[in-house]
Amino acid sequence: MQNRYGKLASWVYHLDKPIGHSFGDLEYYRQRLSGCDGAVLEPAVGNGRICVPLLEAGLAIEGFDTSQDMMEYCRQECLKRGLVAPLTCQTFDNFHYEHRFAAIILPAGSFQLITDTTSAITVLKRFHDHLLPGGRLIMDIDSIESVMEDSSLVRSWAVNEDELLTLSSQRAKIDHINQTILSHLRYEHWRDGALLCTELDLFHLRWWGVAELTLALREAGFVDVVVSGDYQHGRPPRQGDQIISFEATRADT
Repeated sequence: MQNRYGKLASWVYHLDKPIGHSFGDLEYYRQRLSGCDGAVLEPAVGNGRICVPLLEAGLAIEGFDTSQDMMEYCRQECLKRGLVAPLTCQTFDNFHYEHRFAAIILPAGSFQLITDTTSAITVLKRFHDHLLPGGRLIMDIDSIESVMEDSSLVRSWAVNEDELLTLSSQRAKIDHINQTILSHLRYEHWRDGALLCTELDLFHLRWWGVAELTLALREAGFVDVVVSGDYQHGRPPRQGDQIISFEATRADT
């Protein structure tokens, strides 16, 4: 049940974060990928919130995800627009492509879904190996300050006059040693006041320090690591920033 993005979770995500919805990240990635003339990979592509607009901008994007439900939204949104996005069901741990990429992007803190430190560094090395010489890894993480904010909430989305989707989130555990937070996410689908179905997801995230992740990128073989705060490229992170972006390069070898 951990980080699985099942049917209800994917439905809620697509309603709450539709194609093109931006936290500042869409504009940032579009700008950072300007002039990129090779293929781009988006792991954890999800519903295509970022992928589809970048395809519309003329970039050659491929993606993978572990959730078939999330990818089906991405496929349908591409179909509506006459776009082609090669999508495959793969995991961070075992994804593989025969070709290399000019860039790999991970918006919205997707990298934090990898909660085991050893596995995370292995995945960074896998990213490195899938890049062309000079290729870039660009990714976001939530600041520790924003991760630690109380995430308990109840939200709802009206599907139509008779149907309602609800999400109840409750923090279950904070592990300061392994730097992880576990939340229980309960999704419910209601019609005329009757509960049709429900899902429980165990949502697990790891937080990273800025210097810690910089060292991990270098250990994975990356060079020229640039760390930026709140989508202002080149501006070092500072207190109060919600998002921290990392851009790192595979050496020309």
